[in-house]
Amino acid sequence: MTRRIMLVTHPSRPEVPDLADAFAERLAAHGIEVEAVPEAEPTHEVVKVDGVVAHKSPVPPHVDATGCELVVVFGGDGTILRGAEIARPAGTPLLGVNMGRVGFLAEAEKEDVDSIVERIVARDYHVEERMTLEVEVLHDGEVLAQNWALNEASVEKSARERMLEVAVEVDGRPLSTWGCDGVVMATPTGSTAYAFSGGGPVVWPDVEALLLVPISAHALFARPLVLGPDTRLAVEVVPQSYVTGVMWCDGRRTVELPPGARVEVRRSATPVLLARLSTEPFTDRLVAKFALPVTGWRGPAVAHHQTTPAVPDAPDPPATSQVPTPLESAG
Repeated sequence: MTRRIMLVTHPSRPEVPDLADAFAERLAAHGIEVEAVPEAEPTHEVVKVDGVVAHKSPVPPHVDATGCELVVVFGGDGTILRGAEIARPAGTPLLGVNMGRVGFLAEAEKEDVDSIVERIVARDYHVEERMTLEVEVLHDGEVLAQNWALNEASVEKSARERMLEVAVEVDGRPLSTWGCDGVVMATPTGSTAYAFSGGGPVVWPDVEALLLVPISAHALFARPLVLGPDTRLAVEVVPQSYVTGVMWCDGRRTVELPPGARVEVRRSATPVLLARLSTEPFTDRLVAKFALPVTGWRGPAVAHHQTTPAVPDAPDPPATSQVPTPLESAG
């Protein structure tokens, strides 16, 4: 049977077309077909329920990764999240090649393309599961939208001049009411994304947990929370709120939230599969991606099978985290 790879690329980076062509040609020389997803982002499908607008996933329905060995992405974290939308329904592993700034979800850099081809040809990679979230939006008892997230589901204010009033619920019990800019509900994978920008903790990927991080909450009790993986979270826009809200999934799919709307979040039974080329520990990834200072460390040297050095040579620290805000997650 012919091996097949699906390729997802950033729609506007000038270096991508030549790199993608070279990548496809090298794989074709080994009898591996490459199917490229159209680069242009399709228009969001808009659905209205009682005047409430829901923007569905921007991935066109004809893109199906079923039967593909891998979904390979050339781009930043936003493009990798787009690739996850394609890979997850088919249960196909996702391999990210970083073309952006931090690229926390990426497994390799664009300079590693030759070795990536060799590893794919030899099937020299392993696959790990990453937890995802099931998200449901309700209003007056009616389901407005159902969605999912790899990084986070966030409830945010849609207007700048006022705080959003929300009530937060954990496993069916009220926790607190906050006036805030928003609330982020994240997975361990998303702990280095928007939740990180909001002051949340970094959670190792092998920890099964959900995070709840209030954003600029005007309250004494407004600390990030780490909860069990089977916790059911809910955020309601207080009916008397003067500001409407908006729910974002991974900064890509959005639903407007009128006063009284409710967003329910729980662990999904369908993970995202990530193809890994290295066996480096997550600590090394943190050091490399966030340029953490480790000068003076004298611990034991450990050899890891990796495509890039774990500790860079004193680069400038990154200005932002993986996906600081939904507007910056276009990769």
